[in-house]
Amino acid sequence: MYSVRVEAGFAAAHYLVNYHGKCENLHGHNYKAFLHLEGEELDEGGMLCDFGILKKALRSVAGTLDHTNLNDHPYFADGRPSAEKIARYIFEETEKLIAPLVPARVDVFETDTSRATYRR
Repeated sequence: MYSVRVEAGFAAAHYLVNYHGKCENLHGHNYKAFLHLEGEELDEGGMLCDFGILKKALRSVAGTLDHTNLNDHPYFADGRPSAEKIARYIFEETEKLIAPLVPARVDVFETDTSRATYRR
């Protein structure tokens, strides 16, 4: 099995509804998102996928979140823009851009030590 990974960063603010603690208040993070792709077959160039294609897709999706209040984004209208939901959003939106390829998973780091992962 082959695996490749690309990353993108974005800065965004959010607050968590129905959370009882500091994160109920508006605050921000410098997020890191990692897109993973896996497969058994390489293309005629010997690659699972061109890194440039994956980076372009991930950076495009991350760019829609950069310097925004995530609570204002329609995807997070329920007031729960958690790292877990951000990872799922990035997975689903990136998947649309790289079809027919399907991401293996997306990791989102809120901090260097806190990560959420979404995989289908």
